[in-house]
Amino acid sequence: MLAQEIPTLPRGVRLHYDKVREKWVLLAPERAVTLDQIGHAILNEVDGQRSFLQITTALSERYNAPQDQIAEDSGGFLDALRARRFLDVT
Repeated sequence: MLAQEIPTLPRGVRLHYDKVREKWVLLAPERAVTLDQIGHAILNEVDGQRSFLQITTALSERYNAPQDQIAEDSGGFLDALRARRFLDVT
């Protein structure tokens, strides 16, 4: 994912807390992905307004972690979601 790209959840895709499983999931029509804490933290920053660089900067500051490592991990995660059509990028 490029630094200036803006990730967004497409229409019909949303974060949801599954009370039965006590886990966060990413819901889409006829599909769902169970999220771990890291996946939830990343997607919680995706607001359709901020760029990938802004998101990784915020995560780096919040978790006191190297931004290049955050960008590498987050980029791989978001690219995988994009390939499965759980994420759009502008």
